[in-house]
Amino acid sequence: VQLVESGGGSVQDGGSLRLSCAASGLTINRRCMAWFRQAPGKEREGVAVIYTESGRTHYSDSVKGRFSISQDNVKTTAFLQMNNLKPEDTGMYYCAVAVGDEGSWCFSLAARPFGYWGQGTQVTVS
Repeated sequence: VQLVESGGGSVQDGGSLRLSCAASGLTINRRCMAWFRQAPGKEREGVAVIYTESGRTHYSDSVKGRFSISQDNVKTTAFLQMNNLKPEDTGMYYCAVAVGDEGSWCFSLAARPFGYWGQGTQVTVS
C-alpha cells in the first residue's frame, strides 16, 4: 500500500490550498481515509475523515466549516480542500488509511486505527 500526498505549499492568512492523497495497492473499498496534521512541538491531530464506501465525513472542530474532504469517483484519491487558512493551520499534513467496516472507530479522528500513512506534505500559513 502506498499513499502519496501532494498540494502543500505556503499561503497567506485567508488563502486556500487543496491537498491530494493518491492510494495504490488497496483492493478493498471498505476503508477510512483521513487527514492528520502535526505542527512542530505538538501532537498529531486528526482533522478530517471520509469512509470511502458511504462517503460519510467528519471534521475536527478546529477546521469545521473551512475544510472539506472528498474523494474521486474510483475512491482511490482523497482530497482536502482548505479554505480561509489561518497561521494555526501550519504543519505537516499526512494522509492515512485504515481498512474495516464503517463505524465510530473511523470518525473518532484518532490515529491508532490507521495502519497506512503517507510521507506528508507541508502547509505553511503566514
